[in-house]
Amino acid sequence: MIKQIGAAVIAKFEGILYTIGFFGKTLKGLGHFIYRGQASYKILTMQILFTFVEALGISSLLALGIGAAVNAIGIPFLASLSQDKLIYPLLIAIITRELGPLLTAFIIIARSATAIATEIAGMVISHEVEAYISVGIDPVEHIGVPRFLGVTISLFLLNIYFSLFGLGGSFLVAQLFSSMSAADYFDNLLQVLTLSDILVTLVKSITFGMIISIIALVRGFSVERASTEVPVAGLKAVGSTFAWCILADILISALYYMV
Repeated sequence: MIKQIGAAVIAKFEGILYTIGFFGKTLKGLGHFIYRGQASYKILTMQILFTFVEALGISSLLALGIGAAVNAIGIPFLASLSQDKLIYPLLIAIITRELGPLLTAFIIIARSATAIATEIAGMVISHEVEAYISVGIDPVEHIGVPRFLGVTISLFLLNIYFSLFGLGGSFLVAQLFSSMSAADYFDNLLQVLTLSDILVTLVKSITFGMIISIIALVRGFSVERASTEVPVAGLKAVGSTFAWCILADILISALYYMV
């Protein structure tokens, strides 16, 4: 029993080291991709189209729902305490700083992490990756780097969109409780929005994007020969990215509140 636990711990540690090494190799391939990766630009474009543009609908719905819930619950409660102004820092904290980056990460995990892992696993099983290697093309540079960039850029943009749409949409719900003008509403939001709020949400979005893309790529490339490994790679990618994104969110938030 102890040997089995020890072996599992060692295997987990080796997996983390492999992922870190893969991340380093991906970063190393960024320069080659930017200067000589014209053939892979289409992959980057299609990844951004799928991950960012096609996710705008569900992101809009979630952002509007979160903003509506905060206003519908918060405004009457804070008004009863004569603390109406507290709704604005509450909106910033929930939509921009905390839930925004995490929910957009969850959306991309559900859509893109599964897609990337299963697609690359299928390429490995069908020997397409071997074909790239046989003609001298680095599969990480050609396949991995554009997806890494595409997911990271998409999560960064989607997080900004989520915050803007959530804060803007919440104004419509606020009109049910007060007749405040749009100028006053957004002026109050801007007064409580700080540079640290913006920085922490951007850091989270970039961190989550890198975590999701790297883990999905690693899971996809890690399959061996059986076709039954393809859906398993997708499931493992989802589970791992959820766990690591939540852990990263806790660490970044803890650093923010400690500083």
